[in-house]
Amino acid sequence: MKKYFPPSELIINQDGSVFHLHVKPEWLADKIILVGDPERVGLVASHFTDIECDVQSREFHTITGWYEGKRITCISTGIGCDNIDIVMNEIDALANIDFQTREEKDVLRSLEIVRIGTSGGLQSYTPVGAFVCAAKSIGFDGVLNFYQGRNEVCDIKMEQAFLNHMGWKGNQCAPAPYVIDCHAELLERIAADDMVRGITIAGNGFYGPQGRKLRLPLADPQQNEKIRQFEYQGMHITNYEMESSALSGLSRLMGHKATTVCMIVANRLIKEVNTGYKNTIDTLITTVLDRL
Repeated sequence: MKKYFPPSELIINQDGSVFHLHVKPEWLADKIILVGDPERVGLVASHFTDIECDVQSREFHTITGWYEGKRITCISTGIGCDNIDIVMNEIDALANIDFQTREEKDVLRSLEIVRIGTSGGLQSYTPVGAFVCAAKSIGFDGVLNFYQGRNEVCDIKMEQAFLNHMGWKGNQCAPAPYVIDCHAELLERIAADDMVRGITIAGNGFYGPQGRKLRLPLADPQQNEKIRQFEYQGMHITNYEMESSALSGLSRLMGHKATTVCMIVANRLIKEVNTGYKNTIDTLITTVLDRL
């Protein structure tokens, strides 16, 4: 018996589009670029030769078009893994649920999804301007913990090693992080031989959860130094951002391919930042467009 999704669970707008994104099924390409900033969608689409749709709702801006013979959809997610939960569930619904019958399709589509973001580097070899592709993500957000199958797709041994290293095991006030691999083939294709590969932390906030101290003192002032020193099977934590874990985790559970690639705009180790990164991120965009 086919799975049926009632109106309260899959909300479809009167024009036939999905609730938050306001995108219709026929507008979704198999190759997808996710960005945080709605303005960056226009920058990605400036490289398209033809535009099929251009729709915006809240922080979600979507453009589908063509780049060198490839049909690509670019969607802005806003900030945070909570928004990734919305975007991933809605694009999966667009791909794999019949909006007329509200039933799961007989043949499921597997999407290729690359998030292009900005990030804070944590190592000396992740300076401002470097491109980092997340081979693994550590999620401080907890989104994946709400889904069945979480343990089957996560690296449980690394989770335990990280908890022990941070001194968080048994601490009820500490995060419950999960560790997820990105899609191996997509990593090879996108990172190629000219991007740093490492472990990315998806923070559940920009300030305290990423070890930034303004007026409020931190629960663990040594958090970032502990994170920087963590090593697992020869890999180190390279950078902070805020979406990669939910993206890779939900994609794995849904049968999609996903990875995150970021341009380092701040190096937390030497406290260096480039606030003019918007002028240079186009190089990363064109690199991903060529390799997707």
